[in-house]
Parts: sequence; structure tokens; C-alpha cells
Amino acid sequence: MTGIDTSTSASTGLGVRGDGPPPGPHLPTELAAQLRALGVRPGGVLLVHASLRAIGTVVAGAQGVVLALEDALGPAGTLVMPSQSWQLCDPQYLDDPQVPAERRDEVRDALPAYDPAWTPSRTMGAVAEALRTQPGTLRSGHPHRSFVARGPAAADLLARHDLDDPVGEGSPLAQVHAAGAQVLLLGVGYDKCTALHLAEARSGLPVARVPNGAPLMLDGRRTWVRFEEPAVDDGDFLALGEAFAVTRRERSGQVGGATARLVDMRELVCFAAAWFARTRLAQA
Repeated sequence: MTGIDTSTSASTGLGVRGDGPPPGPHLPTELAAQLRALGVRPGGVLLVHASLRAIGTVVAGAQGVVLALEDALGPAGTLVMPSQSWQLCDPQYLDDPQVPAERRDEVRDALPAYDPAWTPSRTMGAVAEALRTQPGTLRSGHPHRSFVARGPAAADLLARHDLDDPVGEGSPLAQVHAAGAQVLLLGVGYDKCTALHLAEARSGLPVARVPNGAPLMLDGRRTWVRFEEPAVDDGDFLALGEAFAVTRRERSGQVGGATARLVDMRELVCFAAAWFARTRLAQA
């Protein structure tokens, strides 16, 4: 799809259907202009999930995308992305068929302690890694479900991240929501939208808890810490996204070569919590 999504009520100013972006390479300044036209608020908090492949060839690659996002937000804005590191999960929790059951204890013992500055993210993409490694970026303390943020509000947004509540009220997601953030899906779908896990937590539905653990540094020593966390389910996130788009509260347009969707996090979480409560209860 090119140009604006005419199914929405919001005008993005990115042209009409059939008008595509200029061919790559895309300059960070061009991407920033498209993001501002889409509706990214200067000075706001922006929770981003992005695919560099979908955006296409960008000058400076993933770094160029981060620079564009920061340009669109301005110096008073705060950029947030998930930086999850699943490799530090308990091998029993991951149940990876490539790790035989008889070797899981030694794999667990070999995992290095979580280090916010050094532990790489996993499956979060090149753009999230570029932000994670950018000087001045902060990272939350959860060894599996961390978020990174850069900007004036970063420290407050990331201050609390409970081991046993990684995407609920004890997580940065709750603080990002309270800050009135926007959510940007840049070349990805709602199945990648971590804000929907907060909606799960607020749906009022009973939530199963599962055992997990992680290697942490405690009193200067690597220590394996066990905890339980809520089981999450993203199997219906795409269907939820389709239902939300019908409400015409989603702004959609082209950024680089990617379709971008911009939503108000409070509106999305409110809608999704009620949608989960209704649809999941009906399927139970």
C-alpha cells in the first residue's frame, strides 16, 4: 500500500493512494518528515516496533532510522523500544528442541548474568539494537523483557520492571501508557505490538502463571533467580489490530518503503482490554 490509508479518518498529509515514497536510499531527514506528517508528536513519548527490511535502504541503515525517529520527536521527546533477551530464559521454559533435556542444567549454568549494557537483544531487530547501543540510551532491569529508552523521560519510564510482572503494572509499559505515549508500528503488524500485553493484563481475565528464571548479578556474584510470570498469548493480536483499525483511530501512511501505523496507546489499550475480555471469554 502506498500513500495514506483511506480507511482511516485522520489525514496524514503523505499524499494520495498511488503516490509512493521516493526510491531509496532514504535519508533520515526524509523519514523524519514523513513521521511528523504521520502525526508523531514532537516532545512526546513514542513506543516503536520497527522492521529495517520493510523500510528499505536507509542512509546509515538502522542508525539512520533511529536518527529519524529522534529528529521527529525533537530533543524534548523520548524514544522507547523493546529490547528483549530471550536467550537468558530458563531452558526449561524455552523448551527448545535443539537443547536436549539432559543438557538443560549445564546450559542454564553457562548463561552469563544479565548486563543491561552488554546483553544483546534477541529477535527485536536491527533498529532496536541500534537504539540499545546508542550512547545515552537507558535499559530496564528485566533480564528477558527489557525496554530501552532515550530522552528526558527515559529514567522515569524504565525505573520499575518487576521480574514477576514483565508486561503489566510493574513494567515500563504501564509508565509509557501513563505518559500518554503514541505507539508506532513501522513495517510490522499488531502481532509485534508489546502494548497489547498491557491490555491483556488489564482485561480482567484470569491469567495462568508459568515458572521461569534468569542469571542476575547479586552482591557481585552471578546468581540464578527463579520466579513465576504471567503467560501471555499473542495469537489473536492481528485480529485485534484489524478490529481496532475499523474504529478509524489508527493513522496509516508510508515511511520509507514501509507501511507505518500510529496509534494513541491509551486508546489502543482501552479498546484491546475490552476486546480481549469479550472475545477470549467467548472462546473459553
